[in-house]
Amino acid sequence: MKRRSFLASTTAVFGATLFSGAAPRIASAQTQPVSGGTLIWGHSETTQNLDMHQTGTASTGRVLQNVHNSIVTVDQDLNVIPMLAESFEQSDDGLTYTFRLRPGVKFHDGSEMTSADVKYSFERCANPDTGAVNFEVFNAVESIDTPDPLTVVVTLNQINAPFLSRLAENGAGVIMPEGSGDVQGETPIGAGPFRFVRREFGNEVELERFDDYWDGPAYLERVIAREIPEPTVRLTGLRTGELHMINDIPADRIGEIEDAGELQVVKWFPLNWDFVNLNHTFEPFQDARVRRAFDMIIDKEVLLEGALWGQGAVTASPSYPTSASFNADLVQRPQDIDGARALLEEAGYPPGSLDIVFKATTNYPYHIESAQILVEWFRMAGVNLTIEQLTWADWLSQCWVDRDFQMTMMNFFTLWEPDFLYYSLFNTVGAFNYRSISDPEIDALTEEARITVDPAERAEIYKAVQQRLFDEAHDIMLWFRNGSIGAQPSVGGLDTIVHPNGSNLNFHKVWLNA
Repeated sequence: MKRRSFLASTTAVFGATLFSGAAPRIASAQTQPVSGGTLIWGHSETTQNLDMHQTGTASTGRVLQNVHNSIVTVDQDLNVIPMLAESFEQSDDGLTYTFRLRPGVKFHDGSEMTSADVKYSFERCANPDTGAVNFEVFNAVESIDTPDPLTVVVTLNQINAPFLSRLAENGAGVIMPEGSGDVQGETPIGAGPFRFVRREFGNEVELERFDDYWDGPAYLERVIAREIPEPTVRLTGLRTGELHMINDIPADRIGEIEDAGELQVVKWFPLNWDFVNLNHTFEPFQDARVRRAFDMIIDKEVLLEGALWGQGAVTASPSYPTSASFNADLVQRPQDIDGARALLEEAGYPPGSLDIVFKATTNYPYHIESAQILVEWFRMAGVNLTIEQLTWADWLSQCWVDRDFQMTMMNFFTLWEPDFLYYSLFNTVGAFNYRSISDPEIDALTEEARITVDPAERAEIYKAVQQRLFDEAHDIMLWFRNGSIGAQPSVGGLDTIVHPNGSNLNFHKVWLNA
């Protein structure tokens, strides 16, 4: 059902490659890079804690991607390649990793990177007192040795097959100056192409070109990220020239902007995946029949049209669709209101007996629209669903940190690495397991995957994890969402801006024509 038909028929109130379609619609007036200028970016989200070890939000990571570099990174095919390390090697037994660092790498405070900084950064991330969201990456680390200023040797006490790929994300692999942890949350210091200047919380972040960047200075003199979660306001700023660039063009306006031909449009699939979360400490959701019933209430295709104007594709799995571990055999449960009512009654919840509060954040307007659509379907299934709208900061405080919610919705970016995805989100002790899921079978599988060296065997384990998640309906998977950027014709280098993970934006090779 197309969105127009859906809107007309419902009583609800509404307020394959990783990187495809990336060619801008308009050629820049000048094809050669130009140095100088300040790019004003309309950022669709609000930054939070600026400590790259502690932050769990892609909104903040998207900015800090330009401030920090990791010891290793990935290429367009998501293969791990050197970054701040000039080279790396793994021992035959898989227990020792040796990193040879690039000489002459400068931090924004003027100090030169050495092995002591790497040791400090890894140990800080691993330390429980730090509160790092990627602490478990270092669980198997036995020792970190620095035989000379440009060599780091990490020894594990057991095989951790995804160790290198987990370091390829800034969260775990970012290298900070030794002793800088206390200031990272407010004034981050890294070795990236841009230096942090200031932040007005909830308004904007200013970055300045770092001329001593090891990979050559950026073209832009400055980037100002203006935080504008409201899609229409963001688009208006672009069209009036107040903004040079925005991410997340409003889904209902992408076709119009492309047809007008006045702005550059970059699109890719996928940007992220969305799912409905059920708090497993809430008694009804401790029963798999209730969780499956809630899954059956939702028509994912219609919800995609209604909330996202079809800008994505439904999925029963959160794995990247190009990943070897993607379980293509999973198919979404079709909407079955009568079946859901029967399953709820079997679980002891007859019509009218369940009152559920759905907490949705205004940081993602399409989450609010999704929740509003769900109200009517849940009413039809005999469930009283009410919506509580939260700011992004309140959502993070209540749902993420305090786990004070019954039902919510969230999207995740940059989780291309399956250990990062499945261990962090679904293992009982995973740092991103804010739903309090505790499934011994998933725990065992995600631990087994970590010590399984053969990639094909490891992929099969993750497929089994996906099957278990689906069977138990621990969360309700919805869709992959498309990514989009709109820009003035004066912006060059847009073909370089999207990180291979589909989420982060890198301004190193972006420029402004006069």
